Amino acid sequence: MTAQREPGFRQSVDLMFNRAAALLKLSPGLEEKIRVCNSTYTVRFGVRLRGRIETFTGYRSVHSEHLEPVKGGIRYALSVDQDEVEALAALMTYKCALVEVPYGGAKGGLCLDPRQWEEHELEQITRRFAFELIKRDLINPAQNVPAPDMGTSEREMAWIADQYARIHTTDINARACVTGKPLNSGGIQGRVEATGRGVQFALREFFRHPDDVARAGLGGGIEGKRIIIQGLGNVGYHAAKFLSEEDGARIVGISERDGAIASEAGLNVEEVKAHLARKGGVKDFPGATFRPDSARLLEEDCDILIPAAMEGVINLDNAARIRAPLILEAANGPITAGADEVLRQMGKVIIPDLYANAGGVTVSYFEWVKNLSHIRFGRIQRRQEEAQHELLVRELERLSADKGLGWTLAPDFKERYLRGAGELELVRSGLDDTMRGAYQSMREVWHGREGVTDLRLAAYIVSVQRVAASYRAKGL
Repeated sequence: MTAQREPGFRQSVDLMFNRAAALLKLSPGLEEKIRVCNSTYTVRFGVRLRGRIETFTGYRSVHSEHLEPVKGGIRYALSVDQDEVEALAALMTYKCALVEVPYGGAKGGLCLDPRQWEEHELEQITRRFAFELIKRDLINPAQNVPAPDMGTSEREMAWIADQYARIHTTDINARACVTGKPLNSGGIQGRVEATGRGVQFALREFFRHPDDVARAGLGGGIEGKRIIIQGLGNVGYHAAKFLSEEDGARIVGISERDGAIASEAGLNVEEVKAHLARKGGVKDFPGATFRPDSARLLEEDCDILIPAAMEGVINLDNAARIRAPLILEAANGPITAGADEVLRQMGKVIIPDLYANAGGVTVSYFEWVKNLSHIRFGRIQRRQEEAQHELLVRELERLSADKGLGWTLAPDFKERYLRGAGELELVRSGLDDTMRGAYQSMREVWHGREGVTDLRLAAYIVSVQRVAASYRAKGL
């Protein structure tokens, strides 16, 4: 837990915003308009469960409507309160602006522990919560589009989408009221892995720039780098899996609720995930050292630290003991404003959540577009691409035979080249392009603007400038 002397999560976001605003010289009125949260709706509703009426408290916060619809996940956790939801909504505004996804920022939450309820009970709770939001247009394809977050998944999104369709029976775009749905309910391939895949693409883009890597006191590429992951939920699992299996990184530590495990030789992410599913924790995982104090793992020696769970896990109490030279924020707000200042003074390089965590909303945008267009990506052009490629391959083979050149194309090349891009390939391509473009926009400010000493400040400057431009275009 963070020390009391630190500001809360919402205040931390504002403090980070203030650093950027001080360099942008916005008019006081416009600066305040961007900073404040436009609205927060609090609902308390009852559901009859286990022979009695249970009352739940939920929130839907809209930070900025400079672009609509507004976008932001719904989380289920006992920690959910108005301050947290408003902070996350503000982060969504800046995150969407940074990666140029045309949404305003929003967030929702329900104060409950989903592990305490059976699936059919969670469905009753979710549908009632959705009803309370839908009837106030706080879920709507054109106005407010939720997605999964901590404690929710594609299952809850399918329930919400169905509830919306039951109320709006003639809305042809009903499926676009929420993203992160299962494929059979209008979802898109690659959405479940999207945030973790975005973390991978963010790190790859960082390592494409030797000057940036050198600022972190590192060299070379991702291969062989020692990584500690905090939280093996959806984001942490996919990030660890892709970085280890595809990029050759070594996952030397993983922390979870019950403790942490470490192995200098590297942990097999799939085996850890399977053990976690069987046992409910990482304790007794074979071939690794178990430590009951999971928070201490953040302070261990490694090349890259990836906090991928809760906000505020790196704070004034432990910031000075963080040894990793490079920290990538896969979660929302894992570093408090106070800790951020300490880490910067220590020379740590931080790849901020506005950027590193943006894979989910980027692919959510693709899903929303798919739902509005009513056709999956690749359906029209895929076979035409394959036919065009096959014409070229046949002509090359004909020329080789006619001219007696004696060469042939490798079978694996033919197979890969002849295969047209389907939905998953197009989603990954679009996400990769988005992460590259966003990093370049940050990097230009980081290296080219006086007074900008870190990537977080650069990210906020890019984001706030874009939000300000949208408001100016509206006449504000």
